[in-house]
Amino acid sequence: MAKIEGFRIKNFRALKEITLGKLWNLQKADPLTPMTCVIGKNGVGKSSLFDAFGFLSDCLKYGIEEACDASGRCGFEKIRSQGEGGAIEFDIYYKEEGNARPITYELSIDLDKSGRPFVKSERLRQRRKGQKHGWPFSFLLLNEGKGVAWKGEVEGRQIQEDKESFDLFGLIDDLATKESAQTEIVELEETRKLGIATLGSLKQHPRISAFRQFIEGWYLSYFTPDAARSLPLAGPQKHLNIQGDNLGNVVQFMEREHRSRFNTILTRIAKKIPGIQKIDTDKTADGRLLLRFNEKGFHDPFYAQQMSDGTLKVFAYLLLLEDPSPPPFICIEEPENGLYHKLLETLAKEFREHATGKKGGSQVFITTHQPYFVDALEPDEVWVLEKGDDGFSTIRRASEDEVVKNLVAEGLPLGGLWYSDYLDAR
Repeated sequence: MAKIEGFRIKNFRALKEITLGKLWNLQKADPLTPMTCVIGKNGVGKSSLFDAFGFLSDCLKYGIEEACDASGRCGFEKIRSQGEGGAIEFDIYYKEEGNARPITYELSIDLDKSGRPFVKSERLRQRRKGQKHGWPFSFLLLNEGKGVAWKGEVEGRQIQEDKESFDLFGLIDDLATKESAQTEIVELEETRKLGIATLGSLKQHPRISAFRQFIEGWYLSYFTPDAARSLPLAGPQKHLNIQGDNLGNVVQFMEREHRSRFNTILTRIAKKIPGIQKIDTDKTADGRLLLRFNEKGFHDPFYAQQMSDGTLKVFAYLLLLEDPSPPPFICIEEPENGLYHKLLETLAKEFREHATGKKGGSQVFITTHQPYFVDALEPDEVWVLEKGDDGFSTIRRASEDEVVKNLVAEGLPLGGLWYSDYLDAR
């Protein structure tokens, strides 16, 4: 399963310049853990961090300009860090699997001469087989829609990127004079679409395609219990969508395609939700499959439309983790909303068990301000987001504080230390 080992964000809202984990040029840093949790007070930038992943996903799905306007972002100038004039930049450092060579994706978005957002530059790079040090080789390099892509699994050509600048177009001319089957001169018609969206659909670019599919597979949860209560249209659907309003369709798919496993899943989930004795399904005359919850003390079951917000939310999260083909990356903002506080430690442990499972579950990224959730976490899994004196966000790993590490090692819960202000910058 693919895993993000680190990422960098620049000029995105309150995130003027933050880095989490390991990058190709920060090799001494520890990579992100399978489950990563970002904590902080209200207004420090947790929602901006969550939306940074949503923005990247929208850029791939809809294009740059549409992504800047989607989800209430109100355009490029509103999401660029206040007072900054540079481009919005993202770096993602990830591996396709445990022993694979890491790949770096770099994206820069700015305004063109007409004041519209466009892709200023885009790059994918990876070290050669056996190469452990030095600059990675670019296998996709685009500047304002023009550049070079290397086909297949070859690594491309080393570029003198340690210089302050290099002549990309001179490189293109040089390659054009050489009839190389490995190189492809690229010029995109539309600079408001990501190059990986176009080239990633071509068979001759398997590494670009793999990265495109990785981002397309991200699951960012915007789950609302009211949406999950809606009566589903008949017809199975393989995966839970981001709002959760197809919960019944996913249940129908699981019941049809994985019947014996699904019954086991329902039994397992029922044991993890307080007050629930049994969960099963009821088929309507028009072919829809409805969830039924048997609460302890009641003879007749209740349907999902009658259940509490917390019960539906926990059920949806646990069903997501039971997906036979889970998404590579799950991002959830404040899963504690509407949940009984004693459920949070159990939920955190379920997320970690999924993320670290031997079968290769999803990497899980969570933002929260609930100490009870943090109590179940280790210092290397937790990042503390704070506001600097300039109004922009700063971030650090809880494990960087030796005092905190020692206190947790002595048995003190991390959430309790946070509540007691031990995680505040000193």
